[in-house]
Formats: sequence, C-alpha cells, structure tokens
Amino acid sequence: MKGITDKEIKRKIELENPWWQEPHEIDRFFDNMSRRAYLDSFYDLVIQTNINRAVVLMGPRRVGKTVMIYHAIQGLLDMGVEPKQICYISIDAPIYIGTGLEQLLHFYKEIVKLDTQYGCYVFFDEIQYLKDWERHLKSLVDDYRNVKFIASGSAAAALKMKSQESGAGRFTNFILPPLSFYEFINLQNRQKLLHEYSLLNIEFINYINFGGFPEAVFSKEIQADLGRYIRSDIIDKVLLRDLPSLYGIHDVQELNRLFNMLAYNTGNEVSLDALSQGSGVAKNTVKKYLGYLEAAFLITVLHRVDQSGKRFQRANYFKVYLTNPSMRSALFEPITTESQEIGHLAETAFITQWAHSSVFMKNLYYSRWKGGGEVDLVYIKGNDVVDCYEIKWSNSHFNHPEKLKSLLEFARKNKIAKPLVTSLDINALKHVQDMEIAYTPTSSMSYIVGKHIFSNIEFHKLLENQSE
Repeated sequence: MKGITDKEIKRKIELENPWWQEPHEIDRFFDNMSRRAYLDSFYDLVIQTNINRAVVLMGPRRVGKTVMIYHAIQGLLDMGVEPKQICYISIDAPIYIGTGLEQLLHFYKEIVKLDTQYGCYVFFDEIQYLKDWERHLKSLVDDYRNVKFIASGSAAAALKMKSQESGAGRFTNFILPPLSFYEFINLQNRQKLLHEYSLLNIEFINYINFGGFPEAVFSKEIQADLGRYIRSDIIDKVLLRDLPSLYGIHDVQELNRLFNMLAYNTGNEVSLDALSQGSGVAKNTVKKYLGYLEAAFLITVLHRVDQSGKRFQRANYFKVYLTNPSMRSALFEPITTESQEIGHLAETAFITQWAHSSVFMKNLYYSRWKGGGEVDLVYIKGNDVVDCYEIKWSNSHFNHPEKLKSLLEFARKNKIAKPLVTSLDINALKHVQDMEIAYTPTSSMSYIVGKHIFSNIEFHKLLENQSE
C-alpha cells in the first residue's frame, strides 16, 4: 500500500506558512477578521521567551482560537521576527497522521534551511488529534529551550486534563471563552447604544441568540440556520465525539439527554436526584457527566449558600448555567422579548460575563434558605459577603420594591450597603426602607461586568493560569 511521503508532508507545511514568501504576511482572509479582546493578553504570552513554557490555548469550538493564532503570527511579523522563524502546523490535517511533533519540527527545519532554531515560534493547532500530545509537547519544551511552542485545541476537556497531568511546570494554559457582551458590542462598533437602553436590549437579545460565536455575529446565513451551525458543528462534536473519546463514554445518547435537559433549564436550581430522574441517568453518572461538561466549557455551576453566606457541607442543590446562552437558542428556538424563557436566559447571559474570570467565578454563589428566601447572585471573597444581586428582565421590582424582601433581608444581615437589582431599562437609585438599591438594566450591567474584567490587570494575570 502506498504511504505518505516526506516530500508530501513538507509541501503541506509550506502551504500552511504563506508568510515564508512575499509579501510575508498572513492570509488576508484571516487578517480581515476582527480581533478578539483577548488577543493582547495571549500575544504577551506568545512573546514571553524568558520562561521556558509552552502556551496551550484552550476553549470551546468555534470561538476563534485558530484566527487568534493567525493574528498573533501577524503580530510577530509586524514586530520584525524573521518570517521563516515562524511555523504553523494544523495537526488535524490527515497528511500528518502518525507523524510526531519532533519529526514535524525536523521537517520544518529542513524546509527553511535554518542553521539554528534559536528564536523560532512554532504553532501546533488542534493538537489533541495527536495521541499523547502532552508527552510530545513536554519533550519538545525540555529539548528545544530556545524555541517558543504554542499549541491549541478544541477538545478543551482533553487539553485541560492532559496539560495539568503531564505539563506541570512546562505549560501555560490560556482559556478563550465565547464572546462576552462587551466584545459583542465593541466588535460591531455599537458603543453609542450603551445609554439607549431600548436599542441596547435588542442587541442583548441578539447576543443571547447568536452572540457567543464570532462567526455568527457577522453572518446572516449562520444566524438564519443557527441550529445546524451550533448544534452540528459545536455541540454534537463535543458530546458525541470529544467527550466520549476522552472519557470512554459508551452511551452518548445518555450524555446528550442530560445536556439537553440542562440547556433547557439553564439558570434553574437542580439537584442530582432531580437530574437523574429527569434524564434517566444514574445519579453517580450524572455527577461525572457534570464534571465532564464543565471541563468542556459547556456549563458552569453555581453552588448554594445560606442566609449568612455560609457554604453547605453537602452540595445537594446547585444552579447550572450554559457558558453560552446561544446554545439553548440553537437547540430549541431563538427567543424574543416576549418569550417565557427570557428571564432565565437573561440571567444566564449575565452570569456568563463573570465566567470570563476564573477568580470572579469561583467567588460567585446564590443564596436560598428556609422560609422561601432566595437571592440570585452573591459575591463572596474569603469568608466575607461582598455584594448581592437580583437579576431581572423587567421593571416590576422598581415599581414594587416589596418584592425584594429576600434581597433586603440578606443585604441587611450581611451589612451590604447598596444591593443591586437589574432591570429592563431603569437606571436609578431608590431608597427602600432603610436601604439604597441600585437599579441598572441587565444589558448595561452585563456590558459593565465584561468591561471591568478586561480592564482589570489582575484578570490578565489570571489568564496565564500557570500549571504548577
């Protein structure tokens, strides 16, 4: 049987690196695409050569990882790096099957005829398609200390688990999430809508329906067939291929049923017992699946605290949110301002803004206690309750503040001076009993949270998430 020749592999590598030839730039198709707000932080890690670590870019499918790699490559070219010192190889190309990373590196060196690989930047895209990729990459980091290696992949759970297990001290993880509402607005240059709440709300609905994925923002074709694009190209590939191959899941329909149930009920409080009964999946299996789905960046979990902000020893109840509300719209149907589900999806969209920071997210809880009291969102730092929020897609709690009994009770007990309530389009302060409540539109507050995260210097440090 005829095999793939070294000559064919080298030719493919040359085709993947057009900047080796005039005019020494990336393909215009990628160059014309909008830059993610994360690019600067990612690029800082790419050019960080004083620390011997590979950068591992992780995240859900179709959030722009490959495009961001190309933009980083253009940044290197603009910085004056010799074009032939930059190599890009997409590991998912069939021609590379069975070829190890070191052999690919050897082919690259032969093609460009480098005397030394000192100062080279080598990008391995979709690295999870190489078996034992983490062992190969760690070996390269150890053996080629003067080369900067950058890897990416869409099977986020696989990359996260493998990089933590085998890349200790050698990998720096960088997570690229779906678009925040802040990015969604800025990519379209619609910042002028920030104080026109009726128009901003329309954009917020659009964001909920399709705004998590950069391609969908600018493509009417994708928006018109969102179900096929997101369900087939993103969700099914993770649920039916990535997670089963990683964790040895045999009953993929079982996993699929659970995820569909979670997506439909995003933002609701659930329990392992209820999820098991509703999905027909054994409770222990549900618990494992939740961990897999969270590692794959499909869901995020909020745990419950009591009225004093104390955590429960046993997490019998918790809330599950989609990391991207667009997935629910794709699985079922897009929403409108009149949809019954708008409240939970607006809450999901608001929560996902916080999820862009692992530090913020690990400090978020919701509160529920005996007697029916409940607060949608509680921010706890250490053992101190810092803030609390009610997330609403209406003005009813401004017009009828008596509905905020639980929030006022929680804020008073935890000495929170100014609790926040999101609204449909009211931005105001209001004295209620002995307390001042800040009302802000949900859409506006979602933008503010995203902007704060990107402007927070500590957050950019968090993105580095060094594997120790």
